[in-house]
Amino acid sequence: MGQSITVESKQINDVCVFTTDRVLTGQDGVAYGSAEDAASGSGFGAQLAALLFDSDGAIDHVYVASSEVMVRRTEPWDSGAIAAAARTVTDLHRFYE
Repeated sequence: MGQSITVESKQINDVCVFTTDRVLTGQDGVAYGSAEDAASGSGFGAQLAALLFDSDGAIDHVYVASSEVMVRRTEPWDSGAIAAAARTVTDLHRFYE
């Protein structure tokens, strides 16, 4: 069992930015346009993107750079969708194989 990640969220139009208390990727960042892209990637960014795509069918793009995760949805964000995505980020290191 790992530690929870502390997350702050900010919605900007169809994108929600989740700022974390730890670095998840290098500074260059990595973009994922689908669950298949994420599944073919490696590292924590790819793992997180795959979990986000699996958790919400309206997510169509995930960009992970350093300690920020930018998630775009095809449907408007609501408080439930933001909370669910934040929970996915928070729990990334809690349960792993």
